[in-house]
Amino acid sequence: MKKMYIDGEWRISKSGETSEIIDPATGNIIEEMTKADADETEEAINAAHREARRGSEWRSMDPGTRSRMLNRIADLIEEKKDEIVRAETLNQGKILSDSEVDVDGGAALFRAMASICGALSGQTFDNDEKLHVMTIREPLGVCALIVPWNYPFYIACQYAAQILAAGNTLVMKPSEITPLSAVILFEIFEEAGMPAGSVNLVTGSSSVVGEILSHSDKVDKVTFIGSTNVGRKIMTASAESNLKPVTLELGGKSPFIVFDDADMEAALDHGGAAIFLNAGQTCTAGSRFMIQEDIYEEFTERFTKLTAGLKVGPGSDRDSKIAPMVSRKHMEDVLSYIEAGKNEGARLMCGGRRAEDGALSNGYFIEPTVFADVTEDMKIAREEIFGPVVTIQSFSDEKDAIKKANSTVYGLAAGIFTSDGARALRVARALDAGSIYVNNYHLSAFEAPASAMKLSGIAEELGLEGLKNYTMTKQVSISLDVEGAGYFG
Repeated sequence: MKKMYIDGEWRISKSGETSEIIDPATGNIIEEMTKADADETEEAINAAHREARRGSEWRSMDPGTRSRMLNRIADLIEEKKDEIVRAETLNQGKILSDSEVDVDGGAALFRAMASICGALSGQTFDNDEKLHVMTIREPLGVCALIVPWNYPFYIACQYAAQILAAGNTLVMKPSEITPLSAVILFEIFEEAGMPAGSVNLVTGSSSVVGEILSHSDKVDKVTFIGSTNVGRKIMTASAESNLKPVTLELGGKSPFIVFDDADMEAALDHGGAAIFLNAGQTCTAGSRFMIQEDIYEEFTERFTKLTAGLKVGPGSDRDSKIAPMVSRKHMEDVLSYIEAGKNEGARLMCGGRRAEDGALSNGYFIEPTVFADVTEDMKIAREEIFGPVVTIQSFSDEKDAIKKANSTVYGLAAGIFTSDGARALRVARALDAGSIYVNNYHLSAFEAPASAMKLSGIAEELGLEGLKNYTMTKQVSISLDVEGAGYFG
């Protein structure tokens, strides 16, 4: 049985409750995870609250020492890469190469934050010769991190690195479905020498752990990555308690726009990665292909042919391209969207069913699915499917492409393929999306901040700007010439 980590100790819940951890490629139980009760969640919050106070070991640590600690964590992630990759693929289902990229990215994220945490300095303002005004940046305090199941290790690293680099303490709740790599991350925290109480892992249900974290007056910020509906509830709970700030990275329905002057080979290849990375279980997935009319049929036929040739199989098979859905329930949800697409009149080009031949029969696999002739009013074009399902529609010109791309309630990411640099910049400026990729998809730099728009959330993450969101600004005004205010004459 896997344990949780509270105040520097590995624990099994006093309640004795556990959750079963399933391998989505086989449907088999692979582990049991202890489940925290309300009291244990409060203990974790209290430990983090104690270590977040002035004078505590972690809060008082200078930026240079903190930076070395974060680099030590990155070193250990790299040392334990094979173990983490195996756990991630076994638990989440993703293909080994994706797990490897996630682990490498996790280490890189800690290094990136280590390199800039010393830049969290204040400013000085000497506009008045008798007054010196300065600002001081301080940690917020206790930060709760609620991690989703699609990128359990990578996203845990992305946000934990920022939270810790800014000097905050951490209470993390991993997904109840995919907690195994989080356990390894906290083993790394312990080995690196993080002070007791500075990092806490609380495993359990959203209805217990998530609710308490969101409502607690001792939690100073909640970061949540997941669905828009749950994000709304967390924002409400945070407002109703102590008005704590939130970072919410929520749903997406990102457009992948290909103009008729684009390099079609590059667009096809990046298109596969845009939608089928992690079997489509990616918030920023380019799930709405928008292809200019002159190349629509050619692109659709060629993409369909390439998609039909992708191997569906367990993530442990190096030849697999489409891994299983994370759970039976999620598989059923995605299949229901596929049926909706068929019923709404979209043209099914390939896929469209559960893959259950031979060794796949007990896993949660879905064939990669392409729908063509999709219109904006269809359910599959409006709602986030979160699986290996892509919709393709045509557009006439630049204005039409922008209109259709922005016809969604989401605004997380977008891709633009064109050989016209001026058009690429015009369209990028016009799109409602926080991350925009031109002639690529998903390529970026950890030092560069990005935002979410519309119902995709409230977030400005990574880079120095993102790191500042885990701090507060204090103003100090100092009189250089002590004299009366003149209030009483």
